[in-house]
Amino acid sequence: MEPIWLATASFPVLLILIFLRVPIGLSMLVVGLFGSWQVYGSAAPLLNQMKNLAYGQFSSHSLSIVPLFLLMGQFATLGGMSQALFKAAEAFLGHRKGGLGMAAIGACAGFGAICGSSLATAATMGQVALPELKRAGYANSLASGALAAGGTLGILIPPSIVLVIYAILAEQNIAKLFAAAFIPGILAALGYMAVINILVHLNPKLAGSVPPMPWPERWQAVAAVWPVLLIFVVVVGGIYSGLFTPTEGAAVGAVSTGLLAWWRGGLTRKKVQEAFESTAGGTAMVFMIVLGAAAYNSFLALSQLPQELAGWVGAQGFSPYMVLWAILVFYLIFGCVMDSLSMILLTIPIFFPMVSGLDFGLTPEETAIWFGILVLITVEVGLITPPVGMNLFVIQSMAPYISIRETYRGVWPFVASDLLRVLLLVLVPGITLFVLRL
Repeated sequence: MEPIWLATASFPVLLILIFLRVPIGLSMLVVGLFGSWQVYGSAAPLLNQMKNLAYGQFSSHSLSIVPLFLLMGQFATLGGMSQALFKAAEAFLGHRKGGLGMAAIGACAGFGAICGSSLATAATMGQVALPELKRAGYANSLASGALAAGGTLGILIPPSIVLVIYAILAEQNIAKLFAAAFIPGILAALGYMAVINILVHLNPKLAGSVPPMPWPERWQAVAAVWPVLLIFVVVVGGIYSGLFTPTEGAAVGAVSTGLLAWWRGGLTRKKVQEAFESTAGGTAMVFMIVLGAAAYNSFLALSQLPQELAGWVGAQGFSPYMVLWAILVFYLIFGCVMDSLSMILLTIPIFFPMVSGLDFGLTPEETAIWFGILVLITVEVGLITPPVGMNLFVIQSMAPYISIRETYRGVWPFVASDLLRVLLLVLVPGITLFVLRL
Protein backbone atom coordinates (compact mmCIF):
# COMPACT_ATOMS: atom_id res chain seq x y z
CA MET A 1 0.00 0.00 0.00
CA GLU A 2 1.21 3.51 -0.80
CA PRO A 3 2.46 5.40 2.32
CA ILE A 4 -0.13 8.19 1.91
CA TRP A 5 -3.03 5.74 1.73
CA LEU A 6 -1.56 3.80 4.63
CA ALA A 7 -1.50 6.98 6.72
CA THR A 8 -5.07 7.82 5.69
CA ALA A 9 -6.27 4.36 6.69
CA SER A 10 -4.54 4.69 10.06
CA PHE A 11 -7.06 7.31 11.28
CA PRO A 12 -10.13 5.04 11.43
CA VAL A 13 -7.98 2.29 12.97
CA LEU A 14 -6.81 4.71 15.65
CA LEU A 15 -10.35 5.89 16.38
CA ILE A 16 -11.60 2.30 16.66
CA LEU A 17 -8.89 1.53 19.22
CA ILE A 18 -9.82 4.65 21.21
CA PHE A 19 -13.53 3.76 21.14
CA LEU A 20 -12.57 0.28 22.38
CA ARG A 21 -11.04 2.07 25.39
CA VAL A 22 -7.45 1.29 24.55
CA PRO A 23 -5.42 4.11 26.20
CA ILE A 24 -4.87 6.79 23.58
CA GLY A 25 -1.12 6.99 24.17
CA LEU A 26 -0.77 3.24 23.62
CA SER A 27 -3.07 3.41 20.58
CA MET A 28 -0.97 6.09 18.88
CA LEU A 29 2.25 4.29 19.78
CA VAL A 30 1.13 0.95 18.32
CA VAL A 31 -0.39 2.42 15.15
CA GLY A 32 2.60 4.73 14.63
CA LEU A 33 5.23 2.02 15.04
CA PHE A 34 3.32 -0.44 12.85
CA GLY A 35 2.83 2.22 10.17
CA SER A 36 6.53 3.16 10.21
CA TRP A 37 7.47 -0.50 9.90
CA GLN A 38 5.26 -0.79 6.81
CA VAL A 39 6.76 2.36 5.24
CA TYR A 40 10.34 1.29 5.98
CA GLY A 41 9.70 -2.20 4.67
CA SER A 42 12.01 -3.78 7.27
CA ALA A 43 12.45 -3.87 11.03
CA ALA A 44 16.00 -2.48 11.24
CA PRO A 45 15.16 1.24 10.65
CA LEU A 46 12.18 0.91 12.99
CA LEU A 47 14.33 -0.52 15.78
CA ASN A 48 16.79 2.32 15.31
CA GLN A 49 13.92 4.82 15.55
CA MET A 50 12.56 3.19 18.71
CA LYS A 51 16.02 3.38 20.28
CA ASN A 52 16.05 7.18 19.99
CA LEU A 53 12.34 8.01 20.18
CA ALA A 54 11.83 8.24 23.94
CA TYR A 55 15.15 9.95 24.61
CA GLY A 56 14.57 12.47 21.83
CA GLN A 57 11.20 13.43 23.31
CA PHE A 58 11.97 13.54 27.01
CA SER A 59 15.48 14.96 26.98
CA SER A 60 13.98 18.38 26.24
CA HIS A 61 13.84 20.49 29.40
CA SER A 62 10.69 22.23 28.09
CA LEU A 63 8.56 19.26 29.15
CA SER A 64 9.70 19.63 32.76
CA ILE A 65 7.10 22.38 33.01
CA VAL A 66 4.34 19.72 32.96
CA PRO A 67 5.06 18.02 36.33
CA LEU A 68 5.84 21.40 37.91
CA PHE A 69 2.46 22.88 36.97
CA LEU A 70 0.70 19.66 38.00
CA LEU A 71 2.45 19.80 41.39
CA MET A 72 1.51 23.48 41.68
CA GLY A 73 -2.15 22.52 41.23
CA GLN A 74 -1.86 19.78 43.88
CA PHE A 75 -0.34 22.18 46.41
CA ALA A 76 -2.96 24.82 45.57
CA THR A 77 -5.72 22.36 46.46
CA LEU A 78 -4.01 21.33 49.71
CA GLY A 79 -3.56 25.00 50.64
CA GLY A 80 -7.30 25.61 50.49
CA MET A 81 -6.94 28.09 47.64
CA SER A 82 -10.12 26.92 45.94
CA GLN A 83 -12.20 27.63 49.06
CA ALA A 84 -10.50 31.01 49.57
CA LEU A 85 -11.17 32.07 45.99
CA PHE A 86 -14.81 31.03 46.16
CA LYS A 87 -15.39 32.82 49.46
CA ALA A 88 -13.75 36.01 48.16
CA ALA A 89 -15.96 36.00 45.05
CA GLU A 90 -19.03 35.13 47.10
CA ALA A 91 -18.36 38.05 49.45
CA PHE A 92 -19.07 40.58 46.71
CA LEU A 93 -21.41 38.68 44.38
CA GLY A 94 -23.28 36.10 46.46
CA HIS A 95 -26.12 38.37 47.61
CA ARG A 96 -27.06 39.29 44.03
CA LYS A 97 -29.52 37.26 41.95
CA GLY A 98 -27.38 34.57 40.34
CA GLY A 99 -24.36 36.01 42.12
CA LEU A 100 -23.30 32.76 43.77
CA GLY A 101 -23.10 31.10 40.35
CA MET A 102 -21.04 34.03 39.06
CA ALA A 103 -18.81 33.70 42.12
CA ALA A 104 -18.22 30.04 41.21
CA ILE A 105 -17.19 31.09 37.69
CA GLY A 106 -14.81 33.71 39.11
CA ALA A 107 -13.32 31.16 41.49
CA CYS A 108 -12.84 28.71 38.59
CA ALA A 109 -10.96 31.41 36.68
CA GLY A 110 -8.76 32.18 39.68
CA PHE A 111 -8.04 28.52 40.40
CA GLY A 112 -7.34 27.89 36.72
CA ALA A 113 -4.61 30.52 36.90
CA ILE A 114 -2.67 28.31 39.31
CA CYS A 115 -3.79 24.87 38.13
CA GLY A 116 -3.60 24.55 34.33
CA SER A 117 -6.00 21.61 34.05
CA SER A 118 -9.67 21.65 33.07
CA LEU A 119 -10.69 18.41 34.72
CA ALA A 120 -8.84 19.26 37.95
CA THR A 121 -10.48 22.70 38.08
CA ALA A 122 -13.94 21.22 37.50
CA ALA A 123 -13.44 18.53 40.14
CA THR A 124 -11.94 20.85 42.76
CA MET A 125 -14.42 23.67 42.34
CA GLY A 126 -17.28 21.17 42.13
CA GLN A 127 -16.43 19.92 45.61
CA VAL A 128 -16.28 23.47 46.95
CA ALA A 129 -19.18 25.19 45.17
CA LEU A 130 -21.86 22.54 44.55
CA PRO A 131 -22.94 22.26 48.22
CA GLU A 132 -23.13 26.05 48.50
CA LEU A 133 -25.20 26.38 45.32
CA LYS A 134 -27.56 23.64 46.48
CA ARG A 135 -27.96 25.33 49.88
CA ALA A 136 -28.76 28.65 48.15
CA GLY A 137 -31.59 27.06 46.17
CA TYR A 138 -29.99 26.87 42.73
CA ALA A 139 -31.57 24.57 40.18
CA ASN A 140 -29.51 21.43 39.60
CA SER A 141 -29.24 22.19 35.88
CA LEU A 142 -27.81 25.68 36.39
CA ALA A 143 -25.43 24.64 39.18
CA SER A 144 -23.93 21.69 37.32
CA GLY A 145 -23.87 23.45 33.94
CA ALA A 146 -22.10 26.52 35.34
CA LEU A 147 -19.41 24.49 37.12
CA ALA A 148 -18.81 22.21 34.12
CA ALA A 149 -18.32 25.30 31.95
CA GLY A 150 -16.23 27.07 34.58
CA GLY A 151 -13.88 24.09 34.68
CA THR A 152 -12.80 24.76 31.10
CA LEU A 153 -11.20 28.01 32.30
CA GLY A 154 -8.52 25.90 33.98
CA ILE A 155 -6.83 25.15 30.68
CA LEU A 156 -7.37 28.47 28.92
CA ILE A 157 -6.28 31.02 31.52
CA PRO A 158 -2.48 30.79 31.71
CA PRO A 159 -0.51 28.90 32.78
CA SER A 160 -1.84 26.02 30.67
CA ILE A 161 -0.23 22.63 30.15
CA VAL A 162 -1.91 22.13 26.77
CA LEU A 163 -0.58 25.50 25.54
CA VAL A 164 2.91 24.37 26.53
CA ILE A 165 2.52 21.22 24.44
CA TYR A 166 1.19 23.25 21.48
CA ALA A 167 4.13 25.65 21.78
CA ILE A 168 6.56 22.72 21.57
CA LEU A 169 4.77 21.16 18.58
CA ALA A 170 4.42 24.44 16.66
CA GLU A 171 7.85 25.72 17.78
CA GLN A 172 6.37 28.89 19.29
CA ASN A 173 7.29 30.96 22.33
CA ILE A 174 5.45 29.72 25.43
CA ALA A 175 5.33 33.14 27.08
CA LYS A 176 3.75 34.70 23.98
CA LEU A 177 1.08 32.00 23.87
CA PHE A 178 0.31 32.62 27.54
CA ALA A 179 -0.03 36.34 26.78
CA ALA A 180 -2.37 35.68 23.85
CA ALA A 181 -4.59 33.40 25.97
CA PHE A 182 -5.17 36.02 28.65
CA ILE A 183 -7.92 38.12 27.01
CA PRO A 184 -9.83 35.11 25.54
CA GLY A 185 -9.77 33.56 29.01
CA ILE A 186 -11.21 36.70 30.61
CA LEU A 187 -13.85 36.89 27.84
CA ALA A 188 -14.80 33.28 28.59
CA ALA A 189 -15.33 34.01 32.29
CA LEU A 190 -17.34 37.18 31.55
CA GLY A 191 -19.41 35.32 28.96
CA TYR A 192 -20.32 32.58 31.46
CA MET A 193 -21.29 35.19 34.05
CA ALA A 194 -23.46 36.95 31.45
CA VAL A 195 -25.19 33.63 30.68
CA ILE A 196 -26.04 33.14 34.36
CA ASN A 197 -27.31 36.71 34.61
CA ILE A 198 -29.56 36.29 31.56
CA LEU A 199 -30.91 32.91 32.71
CA VAL A 200 -31.86 34.07 36.22
CA HIS A 201 -33.57 37.16 34.84
CA LEU A 202 -35.57 35.07 32.37
CA ASN A 203 -36.43 32.49 35.05
CA PRO A 204 -35.86 33.76 38.62
CA LYS A 205 -36.70 30.30 40.03
CA LEU A 206 -33.38 28.95 38.70
CA ALA A 207 -31.32 30.64 41.42
CA GLY A 208 -31.67 31.73 45.02
CA SER A 209 -29.54 34.22 46.91
CA VAL A 210 -27.69 34.45 50.20
CA PRO A 211 -27.75 37.30 52.72
CA PRO A 212 -25.18 40.06 52.15
CA MET A 213 -21.92 39.36 53.94
CA PRO A 214 -20.92 41.99 56.53
CA TRP A 215 -18.06 44.22 55.37
CA PRO A 216 -15.57 42.98 58.00
CA GLU A 217 -16.10 39.42 56.76
CA ARG A 218 -15.73 40.58 53.16
CA TRP A 219 -12.33 42.07 53.88
CA GLN A 220 -11.32 38.89 55.70
CA ALA A 221 -12.27 36.87 52.62
CA VAL A 222 -10.23 39.21 50.41
CA ALA A 223 -7.27 39.03 52.80
CA ALA A 224 -7.35 35.22 52.61
CA VAL A 225 -6.91 35.29 48.84
CA TRP A 226 -4.01 37.75 48.49
CA PRO A 227 -1.30 34.99 48.55
CA VAL A 228 -2.99 33.41 45.52
CA LEU A 229 -2.95 36.72 43.65
CA LEU A 230 0.68 37.26 44.64
CA ILE A 231 1.73 33.85 43.32
CA PHE A 232 -0.13 34.48 40.05
CA VAL A 233 1.48 37.92 39.62
CA VAL A 234 4.96 36.58 40.40
CA VAL A 235 4.71 33.54 38.11
CA VAL A 236 2.88 35.01 35.12
CA GLY A 237 4.37 38.50 35.51
CA GLY A 238 7.85 37.05 35.78
CA ILE A 239 7.34 35.03 32.60
CA TYR A 240 5.87 37.96 30.65
CA SER A 241 8.60 40.37 31.80
CA GLY A 242 11.40 37.95 30.93
CA LEU A 243 12.56 37.73 34.55
CA PHE A 244 12.56 33.96 34.21
CA THR A 245 11.61 31.31 31.66
CA PRO A 246 8.27 29.45 31.77
CA THR A 247 10.05 26.41 33.25
CA GLU A 248 11.62 28.53 35.97
CA GLY A 249 8.25 30.21 36.53
CA ALA A 250 6.61 26.82 37.02
CA ALA A 251 9.28 25.91 39.59
CA VAL A 252 8.74 29.22 41.43
CA GLY A 253 4.98 28.62 41.40
CA ALA A 254 5.29 25.05 42.71
CA VAL A 255 7.57 26.10 45.56
CA SER A 256 5.38 29.12 46.40
CA THR A 257 2.13 27.14 46.51
CA GLY A 258 3.90 24.41 48.52
CA LEU A 259 5.03 26.95 51.11
CA LEU A 260 1.54 28.46 51.24
CA ALA A 261 -0.05 25.03 51.75
CA TRP A 262 2.47 24.32 54.55
CA TRP A 263 1.78 27.70 56.16
CA ARG A 264 -1.96 26.99 56.17
CA GLY A 265 -1.47 23.56 57.69
CA GLY A 266 -2.51 21.52 54.68
CA LEU A 267 0.89 20.01 53.92
CA THR A 268 1.23 17.05 56.25
CA ARG A 269 3.66 14.23 55.47
CA LYS A 270 0.84 12.04 54.17
CA LYS A 271 -0.59 14.86 52.03
CA VAL A 272 2.85 15.59 50.54
CA GLN A 273 3.23 11.94 49.56
CA GLU A 274 -0.23 11.91 47.99
CA ALA A 275 0.52 15.13 46.09
CA PHE A 276 3.74 13.71 44.63
CA GLU A 277 2.08 10.40 43.77
CA SER A 278 -0.79 12.19 42.00
CA THR A 279 1.67 14.42 40.15
CA ALA A 280 3.74 11.41 39.10
CA GLY A 281 0.62 9.62 37.83
CA GLY A 282 -0.58 12.66 35.89
CA THR A 283 2.89 13.25 34.43
CA ALA A 284 3.19 9.61 33.36
CA MET A 285 -0.17 9.82 31.62
CA VAL A 286 0.80 13.02 29.77
CA PHE A 287 4.23 11.71 28.82
CA MET A 288 2.77 8.43 27.54
CA ILE A 289 0.45 10.41 25.27
CA VAL A 290 3.41 12.57 24.15
CA LEU A 291 5.47 9.46 23.35
CA GLY A 292 2.60 7.82 21.44
CA ALA A 293 1.99 11.03 19.50
CA ALA A 294 5.70 11.26 18.64
CA ALA A 295 5.62 7.75 17.16
CA TYR A 296 2.42 8.42 15.24
CA ASN A 297 3.55 11.81 13.96
CA SER A 298 6.86 10.30 12.85
CA PHE A 299 4.86 7.79 10.79
CA LEU A 300 2.78 10.63 9.28
CA ALA A 301 5.96 12.53 8.40
CA LEU A 302 7.38 9.44 6.68
CA SER A 303 4.17 9.05 4.67
CA GLN A 304 4.29 12.72 3.55
CA LEU A 305 0.54 12.99 4.29
CA PRO A 306 0.69 16.42 6.05
CA GLN A 307 2.71 17.97 3.20
CA GLU A 308 0.49 16.44 0.52
CA LEU A 309 -2.66 17.54 2.32
CA ALA A 310 -1.36 21.10 2.73
CA GLY A 311 -0.43 21.21 -0.97
CA TRP A 312 -3.81 19.85 -2.01
CA VAL A 313 -5.68 22.42 0.06
CA GLY A 314 -3.56 25.22 -1.40
CA ALA A 315 -4.20 23.99 -4.94
CA GLN A 316 -7.99 23.92 -4.50
CA GLY A 317 -8.22 27.67 -4.06
CA PHE A 318 -10.29 27.47 -0.87
CA SER A 319 -10.48 30.71 1.07
CA PRO A 320 -8.32 30.73 4.22
CA TYR A 321 -11.34 31.21 6.47
CA MET A 322 -13.20 28.31 4.83
CA VAL A 323 -10.27 26.02 5.67
CA LEU A 324 -10.06 27.42 9.20
CA TRP A 325 -13.78 26.89 9.86
CA ALA A 326 -13.57 23.32 8.58
CA ILE A 327 -10.70 22.60 10.99
CA LEU A 328 -12.52 24.19 13.93
CA VAL A 329 -15.69 22.17 13.22
CA PHE A 330 -13.53 19.03 13.16
CA TYR A 331 -12.10 19.95 16.58
CA LEU A 332 -15.56 20.70 17.94
CA ILE A 333 -16.91 17.30 16.91
CA PHE A 334 -13.97 15.16 17.96
CA GLY A 335 -13.41 17.22 21.13
CA CYS A 336 -16.61 15.60 22.40
CA VAL A 337 -14.99 12.17 22.52
CA MET A 338 -11.27 12.91 23.01
CA ASP A 339 -9.37 14.96 25.58
CA SER A 340 -7.78 18.22 24.48
CA LEU A 341 -4.15 17.12 24.90
CA SER A 342 -4.63 14.02 22.76
CA MET A 343 -6.46 15.98 20.07
CA ILE A 344 -3.73 18.60 19.82
CA LEU A 345 -0.88 16.07 19.80
CA LEU A 346 -2.65 14.03 17.14
CA THR A 347 -3.76 16.77 14.76
CA ILE A 348 -1.44 19.77 15.02
CA PRO A 349 1.32 18.11 12.94
CA ILE A 350 -1.30 17.72 10.17
CA PHE A 351 -3.24 20.97 10.41
CA PHE A 352 -0.50 23.40 11.40
CA PRO A 353 1.45 23.16 8.11
CA MET A 354 -1.85 23.63 6.28
CA VAL A 355 -2.81 26.77 8.22
CA SER A 356 0.73 28.17 8.06
CA GLY A 357 0.48 28.30 4.27
CA LEU A 358 -2.70 30.39 4.31
CA ASP A 359 -2.84 34.20 4.22
CA PHE A 360 -4.92 35.76 7.02
CA GLY A 361 -3.17 39.12 6.81
CA LEU A 362 -1.02 38.24 9.83
CA THR A 363 2.65 37.50 10.31
CA PRO A 364 3.59 33.79 10.47
CA GLU A 365 4.13 34.05 14.24
CA GLU A 366 0.78 35.80 14.78
CA THR A 367 -0.99 33.19 12.65
CA ALA A 368 0.55 30.34 14.67
CA ILE A 369 -0.38 31.89 18.02
CA TRP A 370 -3.89 32.92 16.94
CA PHE A 371 -4.55 29.45 15.52
CA GLY A 372 -3.29 27.81 18.72
CA ILE A 373 -5.69 29.82 20.89
CA LEU A 374 -8.62 29.09 18.56
CA VAL A 375 -7.84 25.37 18.61
CA LEU A 376 -7.57 25.33 22.40
CA ILE A 377 -10.90 27.13 22.84
CA THR A 378 -12.73 24.92 20.33
CA VAL A 379 -11.40 21.69 21.81
CA GLU A 380 -12.42 22.89 25.27
CA VAL A 381 -15.99 23.43 24.04
CA GLY A 382 -16.01 19.68 23.43
CA LEU A 383 -15.41 19.11 27.15
CA ILE A 384 -18.89 20.47 27.92
CA THR A 385 -20.73 19.33 24.78
CA PRO A 386 -23.12 16.37 25.26
CA PRO A 387 -23.16 13.45 25.03
CA VAL A 388 -19.53 12.72 25.98
CA GLY A 389 -18.22 16.00 27.44
CA MET A 390 -15.77 14.93 30.14
CA ASN A 391 -16.41 17.88 32.45
CA LEU A 392 -20.10 16.97 32.53
CA PHE A 393 -19.33 13.56 33.97
CA VAL A 394 -16.79 14.99 36.44
CA ILE A 395 -19.43 17.33 37.87
CA GLN A 396 -22.10 14.64 37.82
CA SER A 397 -19.81 12.32 39.80
CA MET A 398 -19.44 15.08 42.41
CA ALA A 399 -23.23 15.21 42.85
CA PRO A 400 -24.99 11.88 42.16
CA TYR A 401 -28.31 13.52 43.07
CA ILE A 402 -28.09 15.53 39.81
CA SER A 403 -29.14 13.51 36.78
CA ILE A 404 -26.96 13.69 33.69
CA ARG A 405 -30.03 14.89 31.76
CA GLU A 406 -30.25 17.95 34.03
CA THR A 407 -26.56 18.65 33.46
CA TYR A 408 -27.02 18.36 29.70
CA ARG A 409 -29.91 20.80 29.83
CA GLY A 410 -28.01 23.27 31.99
CA VAL A 411 -24.82 23.40 29.94
CA TRP A 412 -26.27 24.33 26.52
CA PRO A 413 -26.44 28.11 27.18
CA PHE A 414 -22.74 28.03 28.11
CA VAL A 415 -21.92 26.11 24.92
CA ALA A 416 -23.72 28.87 22.99
CA SER A 417 -21.57 31.46 24.77
CA ASP A 418 -18.43 29.54 23.77
CA LEU A 419 -19.48 29.34 20.13
CA LEU A 420 -20.16 33.09 20.02
CA ARG A 421 -16.72 33.70 21.51
CA VAL A 422 -15.06 31.49 18.89
CA LEU A 423 -16.90 33.42 16.16
CA LEU A 424 -15.74 36.75 17.63
CA LEU A 425 -12.10 35.66 17.93
CA VAL A 426 -12.07 34.29 14.37
CA LEU A 427 -13.53 37.49 12.92
CA VAL A 428 -11.37 39.83 15.04
CA PRO A 429 -7.88 38.29 15.48
CA GLY A 430 -6.71 41.52 17.12
CA ILE A 431 -8.55 40.55 20.32
CA THR A 432 -6.33 37.50 20.76
CA LEU A 433 -3.17 39.31 19.64
CA PHE A 434 -3.74 42.55 21.57
CA VAL A 435 -1.55 41.75 24.59
CA LEU A 436 1.06 40.12 22.33
CA ARG A 437 1.29 43.26 20.16
CA LEU A 438 1.84 45.46 23.21
